[in-house]
Amino acid sequence: MSFRLGSLEELVLLAVGSLGTNSYAVAVQQRIEQASSSAPTMGAIYTSLERLEKKGYLQSELGDVTPQPGGRRKRFYSLTGSGSAALVDSRSTRDRLWEGLKLEKVRRSP
Repeated sequence: MSFRLGSLEELVLLAVGSLGTNSYAVAVQQRIEQASSSAPTMGAIYTSLERLEKKGYLQSELGDVTPQPGGRRKRFYSLTGSGSAALVDSRSTRDRLWEGLKLEKVRRSP
């Protein structure tokens, strides 16, 4: 079954894929902020991660307890085959749309 990706969902999947084994919610938010110069709220990140896992695009597992006093376990995410396929499909769609776009050089004011 194929689901459409929202723009934040696509960014979250890309961030998880680029982070590899270090993909937990805070790192995902920081990666998106680094790439786009804006950061979605942590609530939006958690909601997207949960939704993507329900769709079967991500899988997760709990890591070890962090060493700080009162440390908590982080939930680490990874792309599934379906998640990778969804990203490829999304990119293909965007590439086809870009092919038809004609952008004129726009003079930007300083």
